[in-house]
Amino acid sequence: MESWQKLLSGSVVKVEDLPFLPDTSEEYREKLRKVSEIYPIRINGYFKEQIKSQGDPLWMQVVPTLEELDDFLSDEELLEPDPLNEEEDMPVPELVHRYPDRVLLMVNNQCPIICRFCTRKRKIGFPGVVTRETLRQGIEYIRTHTEVRDVILSGGDPLLVPDKELDRILSELRAIPHLELIRIGTRVPGTLPQRITDDLLEILKKYHPLYFNMHFNHPAEITPEVEAACNRLADIGIPLGSQTVLLKGVNDNSETMKELFHKLLKIRVKPYYLYQADMTMGTDHFRTQVEKGLDIIRDLAGHTSGMGVPYFVIDAPGGGGKVRLLPDSVIEYNEDEVIVKNYEGKVFRYPQPKVNGDKKKYFSPSSPVPEPDACTMTA
Repeated sequence: MESWQKLLSGSVVKVEDLPFLPDTSEEYREKLRKVSEIYPIRINGYFKEQIKSQGDPLWMQVVPTLEELDDFLSDEELLEPDPLNEEEDMPVPELVHRYPDRVLLMVNNQCPIICRFCTRKRKIGFPGVVTRETLRQGIEYIRTHTEVRDVILSGGDPLLVPDKELDRILSELRAIPHLELIRIGTRVPGTLPQRITDDLLEILKKYHPLYFNMHFNHPAEITPEVEAACNRLADIGIPLGSQTVLLKGVNDNSETMKELFHKLLKIRVKPYYLYQADMTMGTDHFRTQVEKGLDIIRDLAGHTSGMGVPYFVIDAPGGGGKVRLLPDSVIEYNEDEVIVKNYEGKVFRYPQPKVNGDKKKYFSPSSPVPEPDACTMTA
């Protein structure tokens, strides 16, 4: 079996090496190069082998398309590089402190694959974003803020940090008395399962309580290699959860989601979140109507076990945080927008994507809006 380092070093990073291009003309490739200059490409050797054809659900997640530049050519101020306003919630570089008792610390800026729908398209794959100094400042911030009891290691992907460095980071964090929980946000087990080595497991099991927030979007991602990697993590006592993004043309139907969640439970991974796609520049072609996610959750209820039904959430534009979409959180929706209430009782408007190419003027998502005088719930 090839090592994870070799599979990663052999990643597709150039347009010329992309699999199953729908147009092999030099003109088309040149247009894709312009996409890749703004949003880099990476498809590691393992994941490339799982792609079976042009337009299949795995292909759509990692192969760039010209649609990624549509938002740059539009005169609408709808999508943003940082739709969740993370940069404004960074008291020190690459640490997001949004909720009272927990922070997100970015420990790496690289991923085993670069997802075309990534919320952090603005920074993933570029050098020099996360450094030893930003890590030092982040860990020191946690050490001096005793209200922080929970840290999520993110990036990029923390599991692409070399073993020795990852061990050092985890050791420093675990030495902080008030820090109770360490979570690792990673797509590695599902996209580069060879990284789950004996040496890595020996490091991880020293730092309990340790949790994994993983990312799976389609049942085709659950291969024998992925099953083995997840079982090895579960065997050393790490609770495993999955975050899925609702993506047009990839998983936006109930049967696909049910199959995915069933497969995850079989490999001891709890479906935790189903995310409405964020309003990130370069990703509008992946967004679905919010009703699609509500329909999927409704279809799952009663047709699979409760632990196979994740929370459906919107990460509220402008930094409002995660909002569960339930009858008491969706105040109103129509073809133009969804009005939601977050955990603080603040009200936000989430603009719906364009339908049939119609252009609409959207309310700016940069700040909370006043509570509507009267709202009715529509189903």
